[in-house]
Amino acid sequence: MPNTIVQIDGSYGEGGGQILRTALSLSAIAGRSLEIFNIRAGRKAPGLKPQHLMSAKAAAAVTGGRLEHAELSSRILRFFPGAAASGRYCFDVADIKASAGATGLIFQTIAPVLAFAGGPSEVIIRGGTHVPWSPPADYLKEIFIPAVAKSGIEINMAVRKFGFYPVGGGEVAVAIQQRKKPLQSISLTERGRLERLVLISAVANLPLSIAERQKARTLKRLEIPDLKLQIQSIITEVPSPGKGTFLFIIAEFENLKAGFIGLGAIGKRAETVADEAADDFLHHLNSAGALDPHLADQMVLYMALASGESSFTTSRITNHLLTNIWVIEQFLPVHFEVKGMIGEEGRVAVKGAGGSR
Repeated sequence: MPNTIVQIDGSYGEGGGQILRTALSLSAIAGRSLEIFNIRAGRKAPGLKPQHLMSAKAAAAVTGGRLEHAELSSRILRFFPGAAASGRYCFDVADIKASAGATGLIFQTIAPVLAFAGGPSEVIIRGGTHVPWSPPADYLKEIFIPAVAKSGIEINMAVRKFGFYPVGGGEVAVAIQQRKKPLQSISLTERGRLERLVLISAVANLPLSIAERQKARTLKRLEIPDLKLQIQSIITEVPSPGKGTFLFIIAEFENLKAGFIGLGAIGKRAETVADEAADDFLHHLNSAGALDPHLADQMVLYMALASGESSFTTSRITNHLLTNIWVIEQFLPVHFEVKGMIGEEGRVAVKGAGGSR
């Protein structure tokens, strides 16, 4: 495919960070230059935020690439990638601006790029690990990484410090192994029976009673007739430079795991945090879909890069999922088939580009 500039409208669909993350990844992997315009158009504060800018700088760093218009609040970004190089890297959102910019966005931008580099890589990412509008580090470690391993990509993540809004200051350490062969196709259409639940109720620099209330509320919400299974509850204090809290539900099904999280905020009751996670879990439990909605959004990139037919079912088709699919189809010679309406259960299938990208 010729190295023409791929132009992406950053206001398409849900817009936001997911367009940037996927476009940067595919630009680097496919070796095609990228121009994104209308970045976060329509938002109260449009343009690049610290985590978006650091994601772009990270993509440039791991490929030896070049950026244009790479500055805070810019509504346009051009990226001219080089060749991905394995190695040791460190990216700190605070190098751009002290904030709780999402480490998850940076991780998901560079992880698939480094998987195809010339060797193993070690990456330190500092910023917000548990912040709104981005997959928390616990979710990436417990849900996303095991799922993507089914394609043959090996990633390990350790959360060294937790970063909450607005202070940030969290740190994750990531090890990414080189993938020498095309990715394996992914079939995740049957989740199997629910075998176990793990509840993690955590606080940082706050009374432990908040975590206890989150746990108690969640257990009460899970008092469901006929739902008889093992539930492991963990109350913990996590290291962080700021204050924060979360409730994380890990649902271990026979064939894969799903994750549901509620994040604390100033003035937000512990019971509300628990309800957010419980509501999402119960919605998923009452469907037949294999992937939770957040994992569905994240897996389509790896399906498109794999060889052969890949498919999954999900408990909810989302605008984020459809937007991500649109971005992928701008870069790769693939066409996704989506069955289901937004907000409902659905099925997604694609014949991956494999070695033809």
